[in-house]
Amino acid sequence: MKAVVLAAGEGTRLRPLTLTRPKHLISVGGKPVIDHVLETVKAAGITEVVVVVHYLAEQIERHLGDGSNYGLSVECVRQAEMKGTADAIKTAESYVKEDFLLVYGDLLTTPNSLKTLIDTHLEKKPAVSMAVVQVDHPEHYGIVKIEDNLVVDVIEKPKPNEAPTNLANAGIYVFTPEIFETIRQTPLSPRGELEITDSFKLLIRENRRILGVKISRKDWFDIGRPWDLLEANTWALSRVQPKVDGVIEDEAHLIGLVRVEEGARIRSGVYIEGPVFIGEDSDIGPNCYIRPYTHIGKRVHIGNACEVKNSIVMDETKIGHLSYVGDSVIGKGCNLGAGTLIANYRFDAKPVKMLVKEEIVDSGRTKLGVILGDGVKTGVNAALMPGVKVGNNSWIGAGVVINRDVPPNIHISLKQETRQQEMEERKK
Repeated sequence: MKAVVLAAGEGTRLRPLTLTRPKHLISVGGKPVIDHVLETVKAAGITEVVVVVHYLAEQIERHLGDGSNYGLSVECVRQAEMKGTADAIKTAESYVKEDFLLVYGDLLTTPNSLKTLIDTHLEKKPAVSMAVVQVDHPEHYGIVKIEDNLVVDVIEKPKPNEAPTNLANAGIYVFTPEIFETIRQTPLSPRGELEITDSFKLLIRENRRILGVKISRKDWFDIGRPWDLLEANTWALSRVQPKVDGVIEDEAHLIGLVRVEEGARIRSGVYIEGPVFIGEDSDIGPNCYIRPYTHIGKRVHIGNACEVKNSIVMDETKIGHLSYVGDSVIGKGCNLGAGTLIANYRFDAKPVKMLVKEEIVDSGRTKLGVILGDGVKTGVNAALMPGVKVGNNSWIGAGVVINRDVPPNIHISLKQETRQQEMEERKK
């Protein structure tokens, strides 16, 4: 059996991080999301993978190569246009001749979940086997109604309190090749796309069996919104094997699951409390506190007396001394000036909200810092409030307090006037 991995989407809800990379190449728990997906597919016993790409396709193609680094045979195929999930699946038609596993490339799961789905499909032989998972907020997912283990309806993001169940479509399927003919019969949705849920409804009307297979919520994680990256990072870091290949100076302390890659340097006085990942050639300290569930990428420098908690710090970023970063995602090549403070908690202790695709969304998290795009710079003693996003290559000047989103390529600084300038301004 082959696997098809869908990695074509733009990830617009994860902007500004996805303005410069596909979401599938964002690293959590020490490696890009798509690496986690491929390793899980391999552990489930599948060695041939077709990856459907479109947005910034060349980045994924270059990263994956022929799959030999994963012990897999990988072929990337480009979706010509972004015309929906069913169209992306159809793109792989000429590459699969028998039943195949399909996995969305932006979710984390376990080999056992894949094996359970595959084994059940091979035993029951339905037209489609669909993994379903219990969720707390059905309004955020495609919800599945099941009778006698068969899917009888799929409702895309029902209104709160109107969902017939709390079982979500997990984005993992085993299809027979007949799905391609069904997709050809599927009409375009109102937004002009081929939706796989519409294909499912065609199968249901034709009395073709779609088997619902429950998998454990703890074995599944979907990445859709910015704060989901922090949850995914927690999920992945909890499974990291501790290993130290870098240089650990005297009086540095590593507690719990800590992985330090080759070329990294942990200076004296640093206290790292795992699970934590430190990437190649990074330089931490002295006298820093790296708290649990922190991923630090390659060639990152974190200066004296900094604290980083439950965050993702991407490659080549510099965090100046006396800074605090909590519950945040910091893009590649950022430079945080000395004393930069990132607030991650509201005075009223209510969940932090964030603007996602022009809609203010409740994150459900009482601890949430900021999302910085690539190349953001802050001056000394800058402060950023909870839930703020700063676009790529923007500069935040010394002493500036940021309490709302900043677009890309914007420079913000405090205006300072002398007494003479003030008097001249009043005369105008």
